Amino acid sequence: MTKNKLVEQIIAKQSYLCVGLDTDIEKLPAHLPKTKEGVIAFNKAIIDATAPYCVSYKINTAFYESQGIKGWEAMEATLAHIPSTHFTIADAKRGDIGNTSAQYAKTFFEVLPFDAITVAPYMGKDSIDPFLAYTHKCTIVLGLTSNEGSKNFEQQKLANGQFLYESVLEQVASWGTIEQLMFVVGATKAEDFTSIRKIIPNHFLLVPGVGAQGGSLSEVTKYGKNNEVGLLVNASRAIIFASSGTDFAEKATNAAAQYAHEMKSLLTTSS
Repeated sequence: MTKNKLVEQIIAKQSYLCVGLDTDIEKLPAHLPKTKEGVIAFNKAIIDATAPYCVSYKINTAFYESQGIKGWEAMEATLAHIPSTHFTIADAKRGDIGNTSAQYAKTFFEVLPFDAITVAPYMGKDSIDPFLAYTHKCTIVLGLTSNEGSKNFEQQKLANGQFLYESVLEQVASWGTIEQLMFVVGATKAEDFTSIRKIIPNHFLLVPGVGAQGGSLSEVTKYGKNNEVGLLVNASRAIIFASSGTDFAEKATNAAAQYAHEMKSLLTTSS
């Protein structure tokens, strides 16, 4: 799915919700087996329950890779079940020397045909270029994250007065087009969205941290929205684990619908 198609879906649904399929096998409802089949059944039910209210799904690959080959098979089956109308993200945070990154790009853009992948920019341009070579795909670069450890490097001041993450945003934005590049900006950093938008006014932002992590959807929208909305707000646990019972899919529907309702209201009042 291209960026333009994503924007069309956002406008049509008045939703910029991304559902995170961070499916911890140990947290599956008790009536489902803690097996590959249980994960697949759970994910399919969540997708069916939430598809009308979201525009994207983000699969955190760690929860699948940790289960070995069966986890990869569950990830493949999950990806295959996501409708083509929804933007798919491999949350894999890859990034290495060029020939290694090329293999990562092949894995998540060809073998597993995701629309986008998250990458870490620490090793620089030559570690990102192999992903950008896929011009019809999207590379989502870590910018300012919501974890406590972001203070260790991302929020360090450089000699020129910039924060390190600001330098990352500025430099990486010049490496590809706005169709190819998105950036991760944590919702718990809502007060920083204004300055971030001065650096990258037209790029999409993938925003984790709303919901279980305490980020404010209204603040993210107020300070992060651009003319194309330009936001994918991710919610994972608050939706997929809204219930641990047999009604987990119904509760996921309710949670996703609530997010979508709030998003529509925020878009209406800010337009």
